[in-house]
Amino acid sequence: MSIQSSTTRRRFLSRSAALSVATLAPTHLRSVLSAEPDSANDRPGLALVGAGRMGHNHLRFAKGMCDVVAVCDVDQNHRQKAVQNLSGGKALGVNDYREVLDNKEVDVVYIATPDHWHAKILIEAMLAGKDVYCEKPLTLTVDEGKQIRKVQQQTGRIVQVGTMQRSYLDLFVKAVAIAGSGRLGRILRATASIGGSSGSGPIPVAKVPKWLDWNQWLGPAPESPFRLIADPKADEWHIGKTNAHQNFRWWYDYSGGKMTDWGAHHVDIACWAFREAGQSDALVSIEGNAKMPVPYENGFPTQADQYNTAHSFSILAKMKDGTELHIKSEGRNGVLLEGTRGRIFVSRGDLTGAPVEQLKDNPLPEDAVAKVYRNMPTPYNQHRNHWANFFHCTRERVEPISDVTSHLRAIDICHLANLSARFGRSLRWDAETEQILGDDEMNSLLARPARSGFETKLS
Repeated sequence: MSIQSSTTRRRFLSRSAALSVATLAPTHLRSVLSAEPDSANDRPGLALVGAGRMGHNHLRFAKGMCDVVAVCDVDQNHRQKAVQNLSGGKALGVNDYREVLDNKEVDVVYIATPDHWHAKILIEAMLAGKDVYCEKPLTLTVDEGKQIRKVQQQTGRIVQVGTMQRSYLDLFVKAVAIAGSGRLGRILRATASIGGSSGSGPIPVAKVPKWLDWNQWLGPAPESPFRLIADPKADEWHIGKTNAHQNFRWWYDYSGGKMTDWGAHHVDIACWAFREAGQSDALVSIEGNAKMPVPYENGFPTQADQYNTAHSFSILAKMKDGTELHIKSEGRNGVLLEGTRGRIFVSRGDLTGAPVEQLKDNPLPEDAVAKVYRNMPTPYNQHRNHWANFFHCTRERVEPISDVTSHLRAIDICHLANLSARFGRSLRWDAETEQILGDDEMNSLLARPARSGFETKLS
């Protein structure tokens, strides 16, 4: 019997036993019973692809829910450290993610690479029969989202996006439940304050370290030399000002700056609240302004030796029904929802506003938060709940709380906001055709060709 069929049989027997017990259990225990594997034999084999600080640290929230059987990273130091720390030295360590996808012991893949690798690995993992937990954003371009949707529909794989705020039950989920209950009235606008960034100044070309496979790190991104100003206080995660490792986020070749970093979180929450309130999250236009760290011409930076994503910005996105979404770098980090009956502010630290205070005398229905969370298991809170939700959904074959479709609606707004910033002009969007109206120059950047040899396998 193959490993995959053996694992499937174990899960079927284990799940059947769990269901028989759950039917006899009190309601408040049933969600807990179905949240985690029932035994070590039922734990899925997980492969980590991208063992930097994000991937390394976030896997601690999945402890006890899976077995790390493989680690892939193009940084030899990161790879070896993760193999030791996450599996006690037992996991297979590889440089090429394709070895992970061919591995029959791997049931699920956790993608924590820089953003420019996300879509390619995700698509090929689904085609290889793997379920996937992928850090946000899933995409670097709008076109990649179309490809991901098509392949997920084709394969039926479970994909959880790492927008873990969707599992902050007492904060973001509760805020969305308040909006959905009508306590805010009609939502007029949402403000997502996501912070800005700083420039780097010129970063010289440097010799590639022996422990880094730079060609594989670049992957589908354009050819570029390795750059570095070493930080004397650097640790194993942060090596200094560079176009690699953690600072990939400040280069449009690899990411989208703050807009797709914190924007992926807060724009998602705003759009979720719109939908729960029965309103539209279908974008129609974007306008605003942004300050760039280097000059731009025809949407591209004119200097290639330093960070180039937007420093600061104030972007106004309008939805089909007139609802406004303001994305800005200034202000306290969080999401402000303003409606005809009240306003609330939610962050990772608090949930405030008159409608929240009124819950003391007029609480939400007992099941309001659970309904927003699709009545799925909630045995933990925050990050750990998000992982439990993923593994629950892989066993039950149901859509996770951070699903592909809703994530792409939100992250496409962020991608389009970045295009508006890069070109310095507003845009009008057709949500049906997924095209910018009357602007061929901007439309040309909705997709990006992959570097030769790193094209995405689509079948």
